[in-house]
Amino acid sequence: MSAVAAPRLVMSGHDLYLFREGTHSRLYEKLGAHVSTEGVASGTEFGVWAPNAASVSVVGDFNGWDPRAHPMKQAGDSAGTRAKQGSIYKFHIVSKHAGYRVDKADPYAFRAETAPRTGSVVWGLDYKWNDEEWMRTRAKHNALDAPHSVYEVHLGSWMRSPDNPTEVLGFRTIAPMLAEYVKKMGFTHVELMPIMEHPFYGSWGYQCTGYFAP
Repeated sequence: MSAVAAPRLVMSGHDLYLFREGTHSRLYEKLGAHVSTEGVASGTEFGVWAPNAASVSVVGDFNGWDPRAHPMKQAGDSAGTRAKQGSIYKFHIVSKHAGYRVDKADPYAFRAETAPRTGSVVWGLDYKWNDEEWMRTRAKHNALDAPHSVYEVHLGSWMRSPDNPTEVLGFRTIAPMLAEYVKKMGFTHVELMPIMEHPFYGSWGYQCTGYFAP
């Protein structure tokens, strides 16, 4: 277990109230995996909502996928581990019903393994955006009197690697090809079908395993 100061993921009574009410707009700050640098050693805190579980533990490549290594506590406490950015993990859940056991991906993960693998990946959100030029002109392009012709596309189905048709192309690889195509066809905008993480691309993104992981 990592030595962290006060766990940041502890769900307060107010957090629980908002969550049950369905109005908690920043729940991703409380659930999921969050790298911590506080205390004498860095580690990762995990939080998950599993009201019908008899027990939950964090398993991953940092503990040999052993459910006994990092058990989680109930009612608002978070689990801290030696996981770091890039670590692969899942939640090992033991149900209150007939002792059913299953490893589940984290619906609040910020990154996931490339399909068909389904592990969640510890990742931060400290991305530096470089879209200042676009932001300055966005209002003009999206004005009500500006031309709009929208191309709807599911990236996982639109194009695959020419060398390996089973390989899904990454965003950086597919972006210039998609931009060239829609400009050639006369479209002004692109609408991406669900980009939330989904391991089965035949679903077109509607069977997601991660709400915050593209």
